[in-house]
Amino acid sequence: MTADRRALPRHFLRFAMLPALLLLAGCDWVLMNPAGDVAIQQRNLILVSTGLMLLIIVPVMALIVWFAWKYRAAAQAKDYDADWDHSTSLELLIWSAPLLIIIALGAITWTSTHLLDPYRPIERLNKTRKVTPQMRPLQVEVVAMDWKWLFIYPELGIATVNEMAAPIDRPIAFRLTSSTIMNSFFVPAIAGQIYAMPGMETKLHAVANKVGDYDGLSANYSGAGFSHMRFRFKAMDEAGFERWVAQVKASGTTLDKPTYVKLEQPSEKVKPIYFGAVAPRLFHAALNMCAQPGKRCMDEVMMTDMRGGAGKESARDTAGLRHDGTIDVGGFHPQEPGRKGEIAQPAGMTPAARKTPAAQGNEAPAQKDADGHGGHHGH
Repeated sequence: MTADRRALPRHFLRFAMLPALLLLAGCDWVLMNPAGDVAIQQRNLILVSTGLMLLIIVPVMALIVWFAWKYRAAAQAKDYDADWDHSTSLELLIWSAPLLIIIALGAITWTSTHLLDPYRPIERLNKTRKVTPQMRPLQVEVVAMDWKWLFIYPELGIATVNEMAAPIDRPIAFRLTSSTIMNSFFVPAIAGQIYAMPGMETKLHAVANKVGDYDGLSANYSGAGFSHMRFRFKAMDEAGFERWVAQVKASGTTLDKPTYVKLEQPSEKVKPIYFGAVAPRLFHAALNMCAQPGKRCMDEVMMTDMRGGAGKESARDTAGLRHDGTIDVGGFHPQEPGRKGEIAQPAGMTPAARKTPAAQGNEAPAQKDADGHGGHHGH
């Protein structure tokens, strides 16, 4: 009877652990079993870093157990009378091992930070194949919305919502922004996460090496529909990708600015949507937050502000003069991106002499801005 009572707790513990084991059996360690070369390199970095840190952690934990056992109250071992003043061997052990590990981690972190920079185009498809100049990356423009993902393929003239596809063994170049608040784009099997922010553009480069259907998600809390802000990433062979593109084009719908404005309204659990055509420069409008009718684009507003404010830029462009009368061609000119700096003047020429006759004879007080300060703003 006593033996049965002692066996009962052991059997109870075994059965109590079954639910936990069943839950763990359903886990998909996608980070440890990636399908893209960038994600594989990131996985290897995690393993190497963890292994280096365990070189210190494991011996320390083992020594704690060993010391506790050897010098326990019932132990027969002699007391160790340590020399607390100095121990050369102990000092070397304490300081040299962590220092060497820190140096190794620092070197690995520095190199991997540059090699795995998300803005840097990938240089290899996998560890045995390099990217050649003939391989054109697949361009994908991504807009994070509440609470869904919009994917625009500018070269193919199509767009999708909550589903994207790419051929395997072909570089992918992502351009990302957000229509509302900051979000985070993450396909664990393909590459690391990258933030998408309103009014800003971020980039990510990746490649898929295995055919499959993978999870994509938002990795940054963005409100009520965050938990359902997921999409499917389909890695296909070339023939499968072409069929997918044809299927999207066959939808017959067009993603123009009015449709985009409706689409960016908050919605949850949105099923995949296909658009067979896309309005030109729609990502530019999303990035500069000017898809709404009558709204000026941010880049235009910043250009106007850089040139002196509303109403001033046209006069300055025409006359080519600053407010102080000096000749200026240093502003931003979209049609002439190479124009920078002022026109060269003869050596020794004073600022007053550099003014044109018209400017010398018609000097006027500096205009005041709406806030009452004189001069013009420069950003």
